[in-house]
Amino acid sequence: MAILDDIDARLKEAMKARDERVVSTLRMIRADVMDYRNAAGFDGNLGDEVVRDIIARYVKKLTKALPDYERSGAPDKLENLKFEIEYLSQFLPEVLDEDATRALVVETIEKLGVSDPRRAGQVMGAIMKDHKGRVDAALVRRYVDEAFGGS
Repeated sequence: MAILDDIDARLKEAMKARDERVVSTLRMIRADVMDYRNAAGFDGNLGDEVVRDIIARYVKKLTKALPDYERSGAPDKLENLKFEIEYLSQFLPEVLDEDATRALVVETIEKLGVSDPRRAGQVMGAIMKDHKGRVDAALVRRYVDEAFGGS
């Protein structure tokens, strides 16, 4: 089942169950998808990868807002934000942990035959291209720097 179809089905279920948190969360994603379609001038169905990118951008925005909500002293809003992040994460691919990311960096360096630290960007680019959405870019950067004797 396509992600967008799954979202629509879950939205219907949540509306029937009167689960306002889920309804609100899924409606926000649907609105972002529609905005994307309108901005791109696209009338057809969006692929799962595009929908995942839209969800990932929204989750990233929410995650960046967490510290502000923690400082605001509004526990209900903070709890809702955490709920949205957790709920939407089920639609995203699982992110590799630190050990798997480190192994991926070592494997990519060996595969590309890179030994010059000035070519670290090539390693980073290859990993981010091949594993988009499945790796933490900051973690990849840290392990690439370590592999070439950096920080």
